[in-house]
Amino acid sequence: MRRYRLTGYDDFTIAGYFREQGARVGENCRILIRDLGSEPYLIRIGDHCTIAGDVVFVTHDGAAWVFTEEMPSLQKFGVIEILDNCFIGHGAILMPNVRIGPNSIVGAGAVVTGDVPPDTVVAGNPAKPIRTIDEYKHKALATWRLQKPAGYLADLHDSQRYAPADIQKKKERSAELLQNHLQKLLWDTSSHHAHSTGQAPPPSSAKVLMHNRRHSDPMHGRVTGRSQSSE
Repeated sequence: MRRYRLTGYDDFTIAGYFREQGARVGENCRILIRDLGSEPYLIRIGDHCTIAGDVVFVTHDGAAWVFTEEMPSLQKFGVIEILDNCFIGHGAILMPNVRIGPNSIVGAGAVVTGDVPPDTVVAGNPAKPIRTIDEYKHKALATWRLQKPAGYLADLHDSQRYAPADIQKKKERSAELLQNHLQKLLWDTSSHHAHSTGQAPPPSSAKVLMHNRRHSDPMHGRVTGRSQSSE
């Protein structure tokens, strides 16, 4: 199998490459992978979507191979559609003939075998709804209010829209501030809990949210660098 290293693209411009392969990709997307599988022309991604690292798009049923001695031409295909404003978490697998409704989140490692309703968070194998998008939003906001450093990204104002690439650049410029703050906040809190109780801290307190100068996300939990695509 030949392998190619894509150059000249980043997570915000790779959509152009995928469009050349036949995929339908909307505007303002952030795509951390460099390969949409063997049938990119069967994939549609809406506006303002994130596709995290190691996400796999499966648009064919390779298991039909077992019948090829009897029927050598047998193949089976299906489309994958992701509607506007969705997040597909790290390592998720999207199977053929699925539709991800708008404003939905697919958790890291989920295996999506059926349609995802709008405004829904799904996780697991097979992926199932675990909460509404509003429930997730309230939980995320509550956590961020406790974790946000003073003055961090102060020039970004709520309810005002910004290009995703511009937001990322601002995050990169403030990466050191965020890293120092989270290390002190989360590790010091963790250590204090351990000393005061004599017990190991709960897992949620022991996790440090490290911000890399390229990208990191709470739902995919992995930093990605230069990637290779395979065809």
